[in-house]
Amino acid sequence: MTHADTLAPPAGSPTAHRWSPVLAVALATFTVVSSEMMPVGLLTPMSHSLGVTDGVTGLSLTVTGLIAAVLSPFAPRLVGPRDRRTVLVAFMLLLGVANAVTALAPDFAVLAAGRILLGAAMGVVWGLAASLGPRLADGPRLPLAMTLIFSGVSIASVLGVPLGTYLAALLDWRAAFWALALLGAASAAVLATTLPALPAPTAPTAQESGRLGGLAGVRYHRGVAAGIAITALVVLGHFAGYTYVRPVLEADAGLSSGVIAACLLVYGLAGVAGNFTLGPLAGRRPKTAVALALGGVALAAALLAYAGGVVTVLLVLVVWGASYGGVSVATQTWVRLAAPARVEASAAIWAGVFNASIALGSLAGGLVVDRAGNRAALLTAAGLAALGLLLTLLSRPGAGRPDRP
Repeated sequence: MTHADTLAPPAGSPTAHRWSPVLAVALATFTVVSSEMMPVGLLTPMSHSLGVTDGVTGLSLTVTGLIAAVLSPFAPRLVGPRDRRTVLVAFMLLLGVANAVTALAPDFAVLAAGRILLGAAMGVVWGLAASLGPRLADGPRLPLAMTLIFSGVSIASVLGVPLGTYLAALLDWRAAFWALALLGAASAAVLATTLPALPAPTAPTAQESGRLGGLAGVRYHRGVAAGIAITALVVLGHFAGYTYVRPVLEADAGLSSGVIAACLLVYGLAGVAGNFTLGPLAGRRPKTAVALALGGVALAAALLAYAGGVVTVLLVLVVWGASYGGVSVATQTWVRLAAPARVEASAAIWAGVFNASIALGSLAGGLVVDRAGNRAALLTAAGLAALGLLLTLLSRPGAGRPDRP
C-alpha cells in the first residue's frame, strides 16, 4: 500500500461523493472557535458576576489557548490507534461539558477549570481535524473541502461570538455558554452520524509521522518547517495588532462604539469571503495564496496605524479581514503539500503552533501597547507579517526530500 492510499477515502466510500462529513467537521471547528473566543464579547459581565477584574477574566482565553497549543502537536500520538471518528466525538462531548462547567461557575477558579477542560478538548479536536480534508474528499474536491473545514474559523468570528453576545444581552452571559454546551453535544452527534470510520494511519505513515510527533521534528523537512514558521509569524502579528483594534478605532480614529461594531462586522464578512477565495486558490497555487494573505495583513496593519475617517478604516479592515480569513486554509495547505505522507502529524504541529501564536501574539501586543501605544502595536503586527511574507517568497511548499533521512 502506498502512502497516498493511506490518506485517500476508502474505496466505495460515500465520503468521496457527498459533503456532509466535511460540513460536520466545519461545524466542529465553528463550535471550537466560538467556545474559545466567547469571553471576548462577554468580558465585562463575566468579570462583574465573578467579582474579578477584566484582566483576570481575560486569562480564561490565555489558559485555553496555551493548553490547546501544548496538546495539539501530540494529539495523534496521545490517541494512538483509536478510530479518529470516535475520538472526535468524545472530545466534542468534553467540549460541551467544559462549556457547561463555565456556565455554572460560581467563581473564577471553577471558570478556569472549565476553560482548562475546553483547552484539552480544543487541542485534540484541532490536532486531528486539521488533517481530515484528504480523508474526506477526493483530489478535485479537496481544495473546497479544506476551505469548508476552515470556514468554521472565520464564520465563528462573524456569527458565533456576536450571537453569543446578543444572547447574553437578552438573558445573561451564562446563557451563551449553555448554548455552546448544547452546540458541542449537537456537533458530536452530527460527527457520529456522518463521519465514516477513520482508523489511524497505517504503519508506513505512522512510522514517518513519528519524526514529526513533536515540534522539534519539523526540522526534518524544510517545506513543513517553512510553513510552520510562516504560520507563527502571521498569527503572532495578527493577534499582536487586531486584539487591540477597538482602542485603536476609538482613541486614534475617533469612531463611536456603534460605528466600530459595524466596522468589525464588515471585517468578519470580509474574512469569510477571503476564506472562500484564497482556499481554492491555495489548492492550485499555495505559495501565491499564502503570499497574498500575508501581504494583505502586513499592508492593512501598517495602513490602519495612520488611517482616519470611516471610509478609510472600512477599506483597510476589508483588506485585513479578507487576507487573514485565508490564512488558516492557505498555511495548512502549504504544510499538507510539503509532506503529503505526514498529513496527520504535520497538521497537529501546525494546530499547536497556531494556538500558541494566538496566545503569545495577544500578550506581545499588550506589552507593546502599554509601553509604546496603539500605533506601535499595529506596526509590530505589520512587521511580523512582512517577515512571514519574506519567508514565503524565499521558500516553497512543494513536497520534496527531507533534509535528513
